[in-house]
Amino acid sequence: MNVLTAPRGREDRKVISMLEIVDIATGERTLLGEFDELIEAPNWTADGKHLVYNSNGRIVAFDLSTGTGKAIDADYVDDCNNDHVLSPDGTLIAVSHHTKEDAQSRIYVFPIGGGEPWLVTPIAPSYLHGWSPDGKLLAYCAERNGQYDVYTIPLKGGVEKQLTHTPGLDDGPEYSPCGKFIWFNSVRSGLMQAWRMEADGSNPTQMTFDDANTWFPHVSPDGKTIACITYAKGDVQPGDHPPNKNVEIRLFPAEGGIPQTLVKLFGGQGTLNVNSWSPDSKRLAFVSYRMK
Repeated sequence: MNVLTAPRGREDRKVISMLEIVDIATGERTLLGEFDELIEAPNWTADGKHLVYNSNGRIVAFDLSTGTGKAIDADYVDDCNNDHVLSPDGTLIAVSHHTKEDAQSRIYVFPIGGGEPWLVTPIAPSYLHGWSPDGKLLAYCAERNGQYDVYTIPLKGGVEKQLTHTPGLDDGPEYSPCGKFIWFNSVRSGLMQAWRMEADGSNPTQMTFDDANTWFPHVSPDGKTIACITYAKGDVQPGDHPPNKNVEIRLFPAEGGIPQTLVKLFGGQGTLNVNSWSPDSKRLAFVSYRMK
């Protein structure tokens, strides 16, 4: 979930965005490029050739072979935030776009090569995070009647289904590759932690027990490993994930275990909001920042 296209705290300062990848076995970081503008939340395309991120409201495809980016033409969908996901077959992208009538986030889908978008969630705000492996459902965080919960909806739109009902923020829903589970993060235990439930919303199970705030559990394509971003306890409110913080990217086994730090960086909002695993499950893409 991201309530502003430009994360809070950056509006009056110059941001330098650094697009990076990290090898999960060695921890080696590779800088792909520095940008004199805000870029956020890279997705890795299924063919491994591009990273897709948002910048200035547009979705940009970054060619890993040339180191250049090109905005994807999506007509009037031009105020996208950092909640966007690629379809399992790689042909479509779903985005969270702030519509002009009320500046609230709604989910749209359009071809990955550009083209006419269609509206999926007329009710706002809705923040996309997951796509079912069979391509039929989208999973998202939405505020309804003052409460943020996890919902799913058919790809072409229709009746949304509420999956969580516990008081407090539930966010970041993402399907496991097998389609059996949806991972999400929740404050229901006090601090923000990673949880897993059946795809129909049943049997919610806490998966991390950190003395820290754990956000956005992302499942590797092979289904074995979870990547998440962690804020220090006391550095943020459990229900908030701001920019401009010292954070960590951590990994833990999908069946449970103690998260281990992979990367320490300055970032937070925009760093790892959506799944950014490489197709071979060996690397992660992320964005770090520095301020001028």
